[in-house]
Amino acid sequence: MSQHTHPSHDDYDTEGVEKVRSLMQDVPICMLTSVDADGGLVSRPMAATEVEFDGDLWFFSEAAAPKVANVAANPQVNVAFTGDSMWLSLKGQADIVRDEAKKKELWSSGVEAWFTDGPEDDAIVLIRVHADSAEYWDSPGKAVTAISMLKTKATGGTPNVGENETVDLP
Repeated sequence: MSQHTHPSHDDYDTEGVEKVRSLMQDVPICMLTSVDADGGLVSRPMAATEVEFDGDLWFFSEAAAPKVANVAANPQVNVAFTGDSMWLSLKGQADIVRDEAKKKELWSSGVEAWFTDGPEDDAIVLIRVHADSAEYWDSPGKAVTAISMLKTKATGGTPNVGENETVDLP
């Protein structure tokens, strides 16, 4: 496992960011975890908007939803994606964005299925998550992992279960 450390936005790990983009590309639903008023962690499924990941993720939400109050009170969040053979965890800061132009820019038919009154509706807000770092596990697939584990059991050693990296984000 290697660590990528980058001191400035101009010197961040473009290869790592590309890998994070590619991992989240085919996962339509993720889990957004925030801190509630009692200090507990609360996770809920969310659909990230379909924009190219640049360190920020965007979510539509009802303004009155508890997650909006949670983020307003404590902006520390985690966003987790999982697929057949990969796991991705993004740590960052969230804020609530009340910008009609940005809602229109991000609006899609998928969003409209949940929010039928359109992007002009003041009861809809955006949650922007600026990810500070990402950690991913990308395995070669269930069958290859199972075979590697069986070989390891027979021969000793550590199984090759794929790639695990931490990426500092811009």
